[in-house]
Amino acid sequence: MAESNCTQMTEFILMGLADDPVIQVTLFLMFLLIYLVTILGNLGIITLIRTSPQLHSPMYYFLGNLAFVDLCSSTVITSKMLVDFMSEEKTVAYAGCLAQVFIFDILGITECFLLATMAYDRYVAICHPLVYSVVMSPRLCFQLVIGSYLVGLMNSMGHTMGILNLSFCGSNVIDLFFCDISLLISLSTSDTTLNCIILTTSANLYGVSSSLIILISYIVILSTILRIRSAKGKRKAFSTCASHLTVVSIFYGTSLFIYLKPSSENSRGEDKWAAVFYTVVTPMLNPLIYSLRNKEVKEALRRITKIK
Repeated sequence: MAESNCTQMTEFILMGLADDPVIQVTLFLMFLLIYLVTILGNLGIITLIRTSPQLHSPMYYFLGNLAFVDLCSSTVITSKMLVDFMSEEKTVAYAGCLAQVFIFDILGITECFLLATMAYDRYVAICHPLVYSVVMSPRLCFQLVIGSYLVGLMNSMGHTMGILNLSFCGSNVIDLFFCDISLLISLSTSDTTLNCIILTTSANLYGVSSSLIILISYIVILSTILRIRSAKGKRKAFSTCASHLTVVSIFYGTSLFIYLKPSSENSRGEDKWAAVFYTVVTPMLNPLIYSLRNKEVKEALRRITKIK
């Protein structure tokens, strides 16, 4: 009876990162700069890959999609955060909160499997170079990318439909700067046992499966590199996957810190800034890492600059 007579929340309040107006202005300028660098970096990578024939290969096809995912995920999170820094009331409508959860969930799982796909691509390139062009055909690359998006979509649809069945009649305060699905479930006045089981199961299923693909691929890659006799050959083989390995380390390192670290009231500040790194900083770093550490990308950039 209490559940049926409750008044459903129409909006949520995002606590953000700081209450002090001066600090908020400082954070606004800092995150605006990060957001602009993220947009320019990821759009630059996408444009460079599309306009440079030497980058029309499976690895850069996957990288272009990774840049697109980073661009979208940063826009979904950072744009709302920037608006809240300049607003007195940091509220988000129920529909807007649900949309943010839905889109960000799609992009998060998609990125996991794109990184796994890129690891598999490096495995084929280093361990089976003679059949690389046959195995990594355009059709297979397209199927792997579409499959990554579809897995993300199915996962997100399941969580979103679960949230739609929940009632929110108590507190509407989300102690973060975006609508996080776990915090949203914790605010519900309904029985969330099934939602928690689905959330934990899907996180373990998709997170573990994608990370296992990456781990196994790099174990085989490392064993292959160690069997190469010349030091030059080893350096060349390792350089082809160094950028991807760096991106993977940052992505999974921050993800594991957020989702495996025991949550407590004293650690909320740390959790918030870890979430900032995961949702805002990482999408900015990815294109920079590939631009600064990849010789082919730097060479393509030099050619375009000379032409112009």
